[in-house]
Amino acid sequence: MNSIIIEGLAFSLPLFIIAIGGIYSEGSGIINLALEGLLGFGAFFGGLSYALLSIFLKDNPMLLIYLSLAFAMVGGALLAALHALMCIKFKANQVISGVVINMLSVALTAFLANQINASVFGQPSNKFLLEVFPRFTVPVLSSLPVLGSLFTDVYTFEPIILVVALFMAYLLYKTPVGMHIRACGDNPHALAAAGGKVDKVRFYSVITSGALAGLGGMCFAYSISTTFSPNIYMGFGYLAIAAYIFGSWKIGPTFLACLLFGFARSAGYVLVQKLALPSSYGDLVLTLPYIVTLVLLLFFSSTNRPPRALGEVYDQAKR
Repeated sequence: MNSIIIEGLAFSLPLFIIAIGGIYSEGSGIINLALEGLLGFGAFFGGLSYALLSIFLKDNPMLLIYLSLAFAMVGGALLAALHALMCIKFKANQVISGVVINMLSVALTAFLANQINASVFGQPSNKFLLEVFPRFTVPVLSSLPVLGSLFTDVYTFEPIILVVALFMAYLLYKTPVGMHIRACGDNPHALAAAGGKVDKVRFYSVITSGALAGLGGMCFAYSISTTFSPNIYMGFGYLAIAAYIFGSWKIGPTFLACLLFGFARSAGYVLVQKLALPSSYGDLVLTLPYIVTLVLLLFFSSTNRPPRALGEVYDQAKR
């Protein structure tokens, strides 16, 4: 049980912060199927920054780790700017733009990683090796039955994600900025009539989604393989999309959906170990969150309430 909780949280929280990014983008009215590409490009940017900065900061690995998280957010935001530009400035089809961003990210990061490793480090590889991310255990609390697992072997990125998530929730639900974002997704013409700038709000919302996706992608790179590689594109972005859809584009219910997906994944691994099954069954475990997604889809799809203006191109002339 302890292993299920520890590893489940390590997977759920990066997924959660990616999903919050999706809520910001789609809450403003811009469909964002590009989360998979954004998290991958963010992880690439973070892994590249780690590899390059390690030349100068090799004696301070902890600083390198946290700087790589910041650079991953920058990388995700940069690619998200392309999606925002296509959807808002050029009024491209938002679904197609998201799919193209995903394909572009996969191809571009693999190519750049190969070229940079060959030219800078002299290694024929498409990976950037990372440091093992630090963990901590809280004394006393970790000794509690069952709940103690919440305070045992915790990645330090987990409390960082929780703090960022709380701030983003406060910003979205308790501030005028958040009210403008939600108004963009429900009735952009009403916001424009009140003096708000719809395109600007939507642009920055998409940028925010990219930054949060990059943070989540970098955390996955550290916790799953301690490398950046094309394997980071494992469908986690699509799983985050499923999470906020089941959460009806609300942060609280989305958190519960992410926990469900994370615990399903970690429980599957524990089951494989307990039954002493061949290692190939570990690959089958990777499908558990997606199976859970399909089951939830059967029961809850009719109750989902997306933002009313989601996917609609804003045209000021139609006011």
